[in-house]
Amino acid sequence: MEIPNFKFNKKGELSSLVQGTNIFEFRELCLFLEQLNYARISDPSDLSLIIKEQKGTCSTKHAFLKQVASEQKKDKIKLIVGIFKMNAKNTPIISDILSKNNLEYIPEAHCYLIHDSQRLDFTKPDVDVNSFLDDVIVEKEISPHQVGQWKKDFHKKFMEEELKNKKEWNHFSLDELWNIREECIEALS
Repeated sequence: MEIPNFKFNKKGELSSLVQGTNIFEFRELCLFLEQLNYARISDPSDLSLIIKEQKGTCSTKHAFLKQVASEQKKDKIKLIVGIFKMNAKNTPIISDILSKNNLEYIPEAHCYLIHDSQRLDFTKPDVDVNSFLDDVIVEKEISPHQVGQWKKDFHKKFMEEELKNKKEWNHFSLDELWNIREECIEALS
């Protein structure tokens, strides 16, 4: 994976916050965020909390990176939400949860970056979007402010469509399926 790199020359809220931690290049910031704990920040609409609370999810870490890139006028870096079939093969830690619920997979929304048609994932060191690329169903470019409620609504609407189209899932309600998904995310934490 070739990480785009540039020095932070322009000022912006997040760029200034990062420079206050002695990080002055994008590549260094990507690798720093990748090492932070995988956990939800207390308010996903305040991306500065990633630095302050020293944690983040795929959504908030990549939204942070996209926002810094935008502040630095590096608009070739795109923030993407991809819905993929999270299954026992691409996410072994959730195999028991899927098995007990008699599910082959569960649709999961994952955020990452695209730069020059290369997918970049800084969720955590052992996560690589390319490892489940064959299971991606849809990709959509979004803006950093869409990683909160908008992403959740997009994800739920997709799951609702899957419930309608999969006969083997018709005994689940959307809330039940969402709760199974939450259990899977908890296992990843």
